[in-house]
Amino acid sequence: MPKTKWTEKYKKKVLTANEAIGKIGRGSRIFLGTGCGVPYHLVQELANCADQMADNEIVHLLTLGDTPSADSKFQTQFRHNSFFVSANIRDAVAEGRADYTPIMLSDIPRLFRHKRMPLDVAIIQVSPPDGHGYCSLGISVDITKSAAESANLVIAQINNRMPVTHGDSFIQVNDIDYLVPHNEPLREFKAQEVDETIDLIGSYVARLIENGSTLELGIGALPQAVCSNLMETGVRNLGIHTEMFSDSLIPLIESGIVNNKKKSIHQNKVIASFAMGTKKLYDFIDDNPMFHFHDTAYVNDPHVIGQNKKMIAINSALEIDLTGQVCADSIGHRFYSGIGGQVDFIRGASKSPGGKAIICMLSTAMDGEVSRIVSRLSEGAGVVTTRGDVDYIITEYGLATLHGKTIRERVLSLIAVAHPKFRNELLEAAKKMHYVFEDQVPFQVQGTYFATEYECQETFKGPDGDVNVQFRLIRPDDADRIKELFYDLSEESIYFRFLTPLRSLRRQTLQDFYNVDQDRDISIVAVISIDDEKEVEEIIGAGRYLLDRSKNEAEFALLVEDEYQGRGVGTFLLSQLMRIAKSKGVKRFIAYVHPQNQKMVRFIHKTGKVVESHLAIQDEEYTFKLQL
Repeated sequence: MPKTKWTEKYKKKVLTANEAIGKIGRGSRIFLGTGCGVPYHLVQELANCADQMADNEIVHLLTLGDTPSADSKFQTQFRHNSFFVSANIRDAVAEGRADYTPIMLSDIPRLFRHKRMPLDVAIIQVSPPDGHGYCSLGISVDITKSAAESANLVIAQINNRMPVTHGDSFIQVNDIDYLVPHNEPLREFKAQEVDETIDLIGSYVARLIENGSTLELGIGALPQAVCSNLMETGVRNLGIHTEMFSDSLIPLIESGIVNNKKKSIHQNKVIASFAMGTKKLYDFIDDNPMFHFHDTAYVNDPHVIGQNKKMIAINSALEIDLTGQVCADSIGHRFYSGIGGQVDFIRGASKSPGGKAIICMLSTAMDGEVSRIVSRLSEGAGVVTTRGDVDYIITEYGLATLHGKTIRERVLSLIAVAHPKFRNELLEAAKKMHYVFEDQVPFQVQGTYFATEYECQETFKGPDGDVNVQFRLIRPDDADRIKELFYDLSEESIYFRFLTPLRSLRRQTLQDFYNVDQDRDISIVAVISIDDEKEVEEIIGAGRYLLDRSKNEAEFALLVEDEYQGRGVGTFLLSQLMRIAKSKGVKRFIAYVHPQNQKMVRFIHKTGKVVESHLAIQDEEYTFKLQL
């Protein structure tokens, strides 16, 4: 369009804020722009003109800062209807003065475009027009673009501090009815400080992220912790496909960790729908071709998300029950946030080759007095992510993998990452609901089952070539994998390990493997991945010691799958047990071996640690003592 045509129309559309708000009729449904892109000057004027208004509905996703129209004194003039209950609207919703509409973020644009929620007015904020008459929605494309395209009347605050962003972020001056030039700083969002606990959660998340992954990051202290830990892991060639992001992304881009080169779609581009951060972030994305903004109907479409290989979706929760139901938008009956894009990205990541859907949360609330992992969701709590969708749950005590697992396995996994003081209370509740066996042993561990000091990885010659084996602490949810190990053993191996010809593995014997306290006893397992996406584990070996405090010596035992025997796995297991025991001040190991088990006899002698051995004829066993 020739410049003269749009510039002439531009001049005729310019009004003051008061004049523009005066164009809004009583009983109108008014959309407000999102997050840090909220047109703050116009929002203030809307409240100033309240005496002209009556029965106006204000629709929005997420607003920051003062929202005077939500004040109780304006109840007859304005009623807010929010798709996400942010802090500045929470009391109004709780008191019944405002509405909350639960909906997937990907579905909101369709509400507007298909007139399921017809909009009379859209109040938005844009950059000044370029030479062709196009303004950018800048940091807030999200549902704002669909609202501007669907509303009968569009009022735009023109702010030269709004960044110009690339992608599907533009609106033509001709499509705006009234323009209100007003320059002011954009709203800024600063996440809370990352404390030690949140940083630990971030470290667990970072361990799941592989080279070439594409991330959904979000905003807040947790994404900051994830990003900080990614700086330390050595991971490379990450991409970003996320509904929103903040300043935490900048260091990853500047360091080259995020370069978007390995993305399956939109290669070399960060794909997002809105940004919330500081002026530093807004300056960074201004006219930066790396960033492409699109509306949430596209960015949050699970089909689009799933096209990214190794898609990592990172979201949060308020409460999770023992079956894996995730409540993320309410605390009991009180609505606290919203569905947002959690389900969109969880379902998208589940369709992605190598994708992972992660839910993170602190293990407790209310200064540690309440467990966030519960036997039953609180009365009134809503399920955002179903037990059929849930994948990884992470707290500061580790990670639970739930997808495809039985209720019994889920219960044990989730209790293992609950706060220690609530674990056995949860276990008793699970027994009453018959989620686990009635004789399930209590949890003894008072810390984490995911202690990094007990973890390592080594490569061995396997039956079909080199195989990477991870060594870690045993967990209660390893029970079925230990059982599979037992039934893979030859009769000879079973006899030599248990000194009796077992035909089946008693549940009590099985529980003895993982019933450890990490103070007196330690059990570690050797684990391999048996699928390309490294989500299905097989235990090929297990080692354990039990400490006799009176003698400061520990009895140890090893179990290695037959086809991995003689390949160094058992030697490594024993060396790990020795290392751990020595660090805890244990002086000696003791082992009882059947005289016919010459493999084990030779194995123990090869350690070079034997200081005493003798054969008890009556008991038909060798006794070996090893000095640590």
